[in-house]
Amino acid sequence: MSDAYERERQNNSRLDELASKVSALRGVTVDIYDNARDQRVIDSSNEVFSSFGTSLKGSATRLGRMAASGNKVAVLKLAGIISAVVIVLWWISGFFF
Repeated sequence: MSDAYERERQNNSRLDELASKVSALRGVTVDIYDNARDQRVIDSSNEVFSSFGTSLKGSATRLGRMAASGNKVAVLKLAGIISAVVIVLWWISGFFF
């Protein structure tokens, strides 16, 4: 009877150890999944900023051509846009500094 009790106690002890290892493995798996998801978000953000940079470069090129054409209305529009951007950036920087 004592042998059976001792084996049962050892089995319970090993079962607790195994449950602890499975729990640790699950935690590692969840951490890996979270890290992979964060990497996808970072990659997606990089793509968005890259396309934004390309779009902004194209817009700047078109604005430059418009100003080079010598149209006074176009030059005033360009000056207004540049002024608005500077004011907005100054306003936003006021929140951070």
